[in-house]
Amino acid sequence: MCRRNSISCTTTDDPLPILHKFYQAGDLVIGVIVSQLFFFYCNLTFMEKPAETLVGEPISVPKNYQHVLALAFAVKQINENPHILSNISLGFHILNSYYTAKMTFKATLNLLSTRHRIVPNYKCHDQNLLIAVIGGCLSETSANTAIFSAIWKIPQMVPNEAQQYKGVVRLLQHFRWTWIGLCAVDDDKGQRFLQTMVPMLSQNLICDAFIVRIAKWNYVEQAIEVILQHWKSYNTAIESNANVIFVYGEAPSFQSLTLLLFLASFLDLPPLGKVWIITSHWDFASHSLQKMWDMQTFHGSISFSVHSNQPLGFQTFTHLVKPRWDKEDGFIQDFWEQAFNCFLKISNGRGQGKETCSGDEKLENLPGTFFEMEMTGHSYNVYNSAYAIAHALHAIYDSSSKHKRMVKREGLAHQNVQSWQLHQFLSSISFNNNAGDTLHFNENGELVTQFDVTNWLMFPNGSMARLTVGSLDPQAPAGQELNIDGDQITWHTSFNQVVPTSMCNNHCYPGHSRKKKEREQFCCYDCAPCPEGMISHMKDMDACIKCLDDQYPNKKQTQCVPKDLSYLSYTEYLGIILTSLAISFSFITTLVLGTFLRDKDTPIVKANNRSITYVLLTSLLLCFLSTLLFIGQPGKVTCLLRQTVFSTVFCVALSSILAKTITVLLAFVATKPDSRMRKRMGKGLANSIALSGSLIQAAICTLWLSMTPPFPDVDVHSLDDKIILECNEGSAPMFYCVLGYLGFLAAVSLTVAFLARKLPDAFNEAKFITFSMLVFCSVWLSFVPAYLSTKGKYVVAVEIFAILSSGAGLLGCIFGPKCYIIVLRPDLNNKEHLIRKKN
Repeated sequence: MCRRNSISCTTTDDPLPILHKFYQAGDLVIGVIVSQLFFFYCNLTFMEKPAETLVGEPISVPKNYQHVLALAFAVKQINENPHILSNISLGFHILNSYYTAKMTFKATLNLLSTRHRIVPNYKCHDQNLLIAVIGGCLSETSANTAIFSAIWKIPQMVPNEAQQYKGVVRLLQHFRWTWIGLCAVDDDKGQRFLQTMVPMLSQNLICDAFIVRIAKWNYVEQAIEVILQHWKSYNTAIESNANVIFVYGEAPSFQSLTLLLFLASFLDLPPLGKVWIITSHWDFASHSLQKMWDMQTFHGSISFSVHSNQPLGFQTFTHLVKPRWDKEDGFIQDFWEQAFNCFLKISNGRGQGKETCSGDEKLENLPGTFFEMEMTGHSYNVYNSAYAIAHALHAIYDSSSKHKRMVKREGLAHQNVQSWQLHQFLSSISFNNNAGDTLHFNENGELVTQFDVTNWLMFPNGSMARLTVGSLDPQAPAGQELNIDGDQITWHTSFNQVVPTSMCNNHCYPGHSRKKKEREQFCCYDCAPCPEGMISHMKDMDACIKCLDDQYPNKKQTQCVPKDLSYLSYTEYLGIILTSLAISFSFITTLVLGTFLRDKDTPIVKANNRSITYVLLTSLLLCFLSTLLFIGQPGKVTCLLRQTVFSTVFCVALSSILAKTITVLLAFVATKPDSRMRKRMGKGLANSIALSGSLIQAAICTLWLSMTPPFPDVDVHSLDDKIILECNEGSAPMFYCVLGYLGFLAAVSLTVAFLARKLPDAFNEAKFITFSMLVFCSVWLSFVPAYLSTKGKYVVAVEIFAILSSGAGLLGCIFGPKCYIIVLRPDLNNKEHLIRKKN
């Protein structure tokens, strides 16, 4: 049944003599359109080899022979398995497309016709029923095959390439590669790829540094001319700072690219050290003329390969492959001669200058670009496709047998099965293959599969190895499709095993943000320092960010640091100093009060209302002690008492001073015996003034507490690095009303004391009150701008200082002279001296 046709070099319109390369009979036939099992070059002159030795010599891609073996192995297992298709045998018919649409169309018509005659839909015998077509490794081949096979609704199994694009984007994002080169085959397929990929990259914040179109050629006499026209593309890649190149192409694209890289050394161009990213359509498969070419340019490449496993027995099967192993194999002689550079027989001048093949050469000794002993992803697809067809047929027979039992236990005759019936069953089957993988199809009729992330290692001796470093699962949730171990990846030697960077410019490090360059792509930017109060904690941030309210930027503006709590504490130096001053002044005031109580019957104590003096000293003592409420962490009680206690006791002090001043003034106005003023003078007037002045302030404070009382609060904005614990005054107008009333009493006391400043020296307490009020007013006038200009705990410190200094001024100016007389000059503490008039 199997006919092996002679091979001849031809460019005629009838390619059929070289299309029927492998045929195996069976009840049902699987058609296979294989891409470029062989090139046929006519009148070829290449490099320095004489032309006459190459005329009519086929140039093959030996690695593609594994696809033939994978199909033969799968069909062999299926036919030997009684549990899949009992009493039914599968056959297969392999045709070569030669990468041309013309050849592909004729091959497809041949599958649909009687053998050796292109008469579609006409069969002269009942054998070899075409049941399905397995497309080639090239998407173009599959698309061309589908033009005719779809008319008869023959199932064709082809992979879906779109799922890998998202995987490439995730890979670029994983390594932060935002500036990459794009290479696409120079045809409509490459153009559609660019129209899809460029917007997808842009949506994911990745830019294309350059776009290069890879020449497409079918014959070597075209190759050198086409490649030389594209040498500028090589310069574009060399001059670009993009270290990553995403290549979209298939086997012919790889051969074009390798030829360009090979010729670069003759054009004195530097080597190209980049990271190559490729899809599953690409395979490092060289034709026989490229056997000794250096492939280390692709060392460290990363590809998305169709997930493959190793079916049991496949390597044993490949070890049995010999030129004599199967007379029906129409490819093995040419494969063997091209792979091992020898000849099995001499015909038409072929084999001149070569050694004779022994037939016992070992496939495992071939470089990886010529043959791999482990099943590749493309071959694994062929293997699984054959099994999928077999299981679908089994499902058809099993379903039909339930409705129609035949007397003979042969099941439904295979002649009744049509190819279009497979569609329904292919979409619903699910099975475990011989390698342990589960296979099924989705609702679109696409094989549900994962992709292996493969790292390719190219060695100087021509050998090749692939290392699986991750996986791509298109069915995974968004953002989790890619799983990769970057530590296992071996990079190109130009990167010294450091993860490459591929960016338009250097990173913007933490503390800086990216600033767009005018008239440049968004991936190109300048680095600008973060504004004050903002940070960037990662590289290449588009904008700096503000810290949370309870955090602040560090000096380098690279991270947010928790803010410290800030309040005037008893344990810090400022708090200790102010506390010491408050206690000291309180102690001095207590001593003065004790002295006055001890000498209460002396003239200088009794003069000018002794009881008002005691009230004044007591209020000053409380003023000094009230400053302790301002020190320490603010609490609810301390916030309520701070301003109200201070303002009330200070108001008592000022009211007492006003009462004493008015008493002095009236004492000298009412000197005549019949003066009405003398009758109105007395303790009652002074007490009334002191009491009424204090009650007014008490009423204001009561109103304040009843409406909007002070409360503990935090201020996270005034200081960059501190959280200020403070007392919120509740109502600023009420706070200023309290201070305003104190200012009013101080102003009145100063005015009255100033009017009484020229009274006789001995009796002139008004002069001392004038000095004390000048100090008091000066302190509090200075307090207002200081209070408004300071922040944090220093606001509290300023107020404490104002209270202490103004209180000390009152204590020193009013009671200092009296204490001097009482303690140091008791001889002056007599009535005669006090009533002496000024001459």
